[in-house]
Amino acid sequence: QVQLVESGGGLVQPGGSLRLSCVISGPISELYSIAWARQAPGKEREGVSCSSIDGSTYYADSVKGRFTISRDNAKNTVYLQMNSLQPKDTAVYYCATALRTCNSDYFNYGMDSWGKGTLVTISS
Repeated sequence: QVQLVESGGGLVQPGGSLRLSCVISGPISELYSIAWARQAPGKEREGVSCSSIDGSTYYADSVKGRFTISRDNAKNTVYLQMNSLQPKDTAVYYCATALRTCNSDYFNYGMDSWGKGTLVTISS
């Protein structure tokens, strides 16, 4: 089982940007898919984005056009670039892995490994 460690969270004003990082133990080139999910206070965890080795990506409608997922295989790191942040984006962000391709059903099934999360707060 891989270990995942997220970082990059913090306090940002509305309209600002953040880049989250997820460092994964072991070569991410061997992981079929890597994803970001988030959990806002008092709400259920929701899928944000995923990237699979077949080139498929997925973004939740709420972040489409603002967030970008990317992978650096040489650094065993996955990133989530978040732009035009809004207070509704406030949440703990988690990275996770799974053995399936990314599509609109991706987050309807369980994940194989989870990180411990990093807190993102959007507030003026």
